[in-house]
Amino acid sequence: MEGDTMVPAFDETATKLVGRAAELARFDSVIGRVGQGDAPAVIDVAGDVGMGKSRLLSEFCARARQRGLTVLRGRATEYELHTPFQAFTDAFADADPSFLASDAVPEAAAPVLCGAGAAQHAAQGTGVRDRFGLYRAVADVLTRLGERSGLVMVLDDLHWADPTSLELLDHMIRHPVRGRVLLVAARRERQTPPRLDAALMRGVDSGAVLRTRLRPLAEQESIEALAPDLPPRDAKEIYQASGGNPLYLRCLLHAYQHGARRGTIARGHDDTATGVPSGLVSLLLEELTTLTDAQRRTVEAVAVLGDHATPTMVSLTTGNPTAAELDDRIEVLARRDLLRLGSDARWTLRHPLLRAAVYERTPASRRAEIHRTAADELARTGAPAAERAHHVERSLAGWDPVAAAVLSEAAAQFAHTAPATAAHLLEVVLRLMPDTPAHARRRGELTLARARALGVGGSLRESRDLLHTLISGRGEDDASLRGDATALCAMMERHLGHSPEALALLQREQARTPGPEPRQAVSLGLALGMAALNTVSYADVRDDIARTLAVARSHGDLMGETAALALASLGEAYEGQAAAARLFADAAAGLVDGFTDPAVTEVSESLVWLAWAEAVLERYADAERHADRGLDIARRSGQVHVLPHLLTGKAFVQLTTCRLPAALESAEEAESVARAIGSSDLLAFTLCFKALILLVCRPLGDTGALTTAEEAVAAAGGSAHWWASLAGCMLGHTALVGGEPYRAQTAILTAGGPELLKLQPSIRPGQLETLVNTALAVGDAEQAARWAAQAVAEAERMGLHGQRGAALRAQAALAQHRGDSRAAASLFERAAQAYAPSGATLWEAYSLLLATPQAQAAGDARRAAAMWRRARRLLADGNARLLSDLAVIVRPPGEEAASHGPTEPDRPTTRRAHTEDPPSTPTELDQLTRREREIADLVAEGLSNQAIATKLFLSSRTVESHLSAIYRKTKLPSRSALAGLVTRVALERRTEPTPEPVLFGARRSPTDRS
Repeated sequence: MEGDTMVPAFDETATKLVGRAAELARFDSVIGRVGQGDAPAVIDVAGDVGMGKSRLLSEFCARARQRGLTVLRGRATEYELHTPFQAFTDAFADADPSFLASDAVPEAAAPVLCGAGAAQHAAQGTGVRDRFGLYRAVADVLTRLGERSGLVMVLDDLHWADPTSLELLDHMIRHPVRGRVLLVAARRERQTPPRLDAALMRGVDSGAVLRTRLRPLAEQESIEALAPDLPPRDAKEIYQASGGNPLYLRCLLHAYQHGARRGTIARGHDDTATGVPSGLVSLLLEELTTLTDAQRRTVEAVAVLGDHATPTMVSLTTGNPTAAELDDRIEVLARRDLLRLGSDARWTLRHPLLRAAVYERTPASRRAEIHRTAADELARTGAPAAERAHHVERSLAGWDPVAAAVLSEAAAQFAHTAPATAAHLLEVVLRLMPDTPAHARRRGELTLARARALGVGGSLRESRDLLHTLISGRGEDDASLRGDATALCAMMERHLGHSPEALALLQREQARTPGPEPRQAVSLGLALGMAALNTVSYADVRDDIARTLAVARSHGDLMGETAALALASLGEAYEGQAAAARLFADAAAGLVDGFTDPAVTEVSESLVWLAWAEAVLERYADAERHADRGLDIARRSGQVHVLPHLLTGKAFVQLTTCRLPAALESAEEAESVARAIGSSDLLAFTLCFKALILLVCRPLGDTGALTTAEEAVAAAGGSAHWWASLAGCMLGHTALVGGEPYRAQTAILTAGGPELLKLQPSIRPGQLETLVNTALAVGDAEQAARWAAQAVAEAERMGLHGQRGAALRAQAALAQHRGDSRAAASLFERAAQAYAPSGATLWEAYSLLLATPQAQAAGDARRAAAMWRRARRLLADGNARLLSDLAVIVRPPGEEAASHGPTEPDRPTTRRAHTEDPPSTPTELDQLTRREREIADLVAEGLSNQAIATKLFLSSRTVESHLSAIYRKTKLPSRSALAGLVTRVALERRTEPTPEPVLFGARRSPTDRS
């Protein structure tokens, strides 16, 4: 056949690799350290189009396989931008099918492992409806795959990845997969979505991501390797025309070798709209000029079909040729290396750029015809709407009720696992739907569904704006739809930090005549109460909540009654009315505990309110039980917006009961969900508790908690939300522990006002204790006394053990300042006793450690030793590193040195200084050179190798060399062991009382030496 003998065109993935020795050396280094604590979890390969990313990845994959690692490789594609998880699904196609079908793989991972076809299970309630649970399931699958021999997952062309894939990748950067797993992400730098770029940059800053930028090839090296026999003048001209771009250079060389001559090959290559040099596009399309019409139509079909380019589909979309005719066409195209057969029997074009060129060159009518044929065939074979949606959408030319039904059904299937895709599909339907009275009701329903999907996906402002339009356009005959839209809009306003606007919106809807029907009256009343809680104005709507409760009871609405009781319990708890809060909490718990999970699903927020009320009331076991139930229900029902509240409440309980690793895990998951939702106020809220947990679980001197608190304040911005006030208080707390009392005092008073009236009453005693210590630190004992008295009054009014404990510590700090060690010891001990009945182990232990040096200074050594030992027992296995360090500082003479207990494995994103019992003695640090000791100290501070290199103006390789010498000299096995040794030596050598550590506001007096 004509052209059969033509030399195959340039194949980027099967050619000699030129000029990338440095990049491969870095890759080799990472492969050898996969899964180790100081190794990156992700490699970011960035470069312009044609710069050789895919070819470099092929070499990297080959080297990984040579070392025995499993390799999964996937690619995002340009024309499947709204196919969820497409790059990940493509990669998992390389995994062992028997493993993926085994019981070791959780069902929740199906939408990623199996693609869009698995979305139907979520819609039917048989699969995961919480996309964050899906992300954890995928990480679990990767961990299990890595347990065999190590795993490398390579994801190419991520500049084309769909929003859900980007969110999953962001999650993996923030929470690297445990074990021997390495993720490699390749992208075009100039076309990278800002969200992906920001996620990778955060990973670089934390040490989780190793960035590799591909630069143009060097002229001499590339000419010698690729064109050694060309006349120097021609070779130089070709190189200059290519700009050192490997793909463009090879295409130009190929054109030259097959007829082009000097002067004709240096065609222009300005970037097109997609970032592809126009000259390169011309060279790629030139290959198609010799094809027959049948061959060209086959290439077009493969380009348009994408992932569905099976032999059957190609046949259907090319006129149903005989099997022999189709085989002949494909054989020619494969020999020319235009088509390649994948491991799953699908045909693909050899390079994404070639596919893009062919797709865009294919007439629009022909593209639509191919998509329509594919959609019809998928429908005939029973494929779910989610799998058909891509072809249905691209075949639409106008309003089609049948197609709209498919897209709407697909949107429902994607609503929980891929909300951005759901919102896009609904937008397509709404854009084409006739704006007539006959479609008005359905248009309103789909608009509400799209607004909900946008909100779940994190596009809060777009959701809010769409809801405003919907609300203003609904007449009185659409009261039900308007009411639902108003309640959802109020939620969006709250997440955006606009609680006053939410209140006004809800009050206006309630005041309409006629008023809302009972179901919506309850819904609107609950939304009103939640908005008031956020603005510290629950007292103003107390009567509204009572009316909401009465409406629910009078109409037999048990779910509404439960929710109103739970909200009332939280409102009263926040207001410091503990007795009323207990009554409401008891009633709410009595109802909710008797309901089945499906019954509670429609009011899952009631479990949020109940769990938090019980946490404030110091009923920690009940709080965690209800939080766990709420999490399970929310994840199964896809109610993502409640997850941060439940996770943060659970983290607070875990912190209080001294389970720091679990608390941090819950807090970090809450943070991830809050970031994905896109609510700055919700992010501020989650970061507040993460900062407190980091403060306790990190060693003395670690700045992670302060940095997190600063981010919480920045996220809250100028919001009037009470979470913004909480962020300011947390900044004050961490600043005081960091030795900045003036900054701490300013932060808390700015957040709460002079009398702290802008704060919820339930948190005032704790903040007043911190203010007492800031005042003592700056020498204002008179102000400290006033604040201590206020703390006592506030605590007594509430009658809660924990608040009383905080007030007693404030009084103890005053006694300590006056030099009355005996009184201080007694007050600190009473504070510890106050925490004991509720099981607040962390704070009981902390109070005992503060009491220990005071009892010692008062001459009661036996009592001091007994309190210290009890504190040690309470802290056992809790990983409260800060308190373990404090225990070392206040250790009574003759007591055994405090160990830090077991630690969790180092993770690349945290880079925290963990402690292991080193086999060496502190004096072994004296063997280090000055530079080595400097690096060891920075390791103990939690800095990554790259951060150390930047700080000391060294190369990463130099830092690695120094660390090797340090490990050799000290005989330490790991980075965490080195950090533990440095910290322990620093603590044990601290003999001078100045500067004094400030822990949770407590200072040691000059007499507190042990």
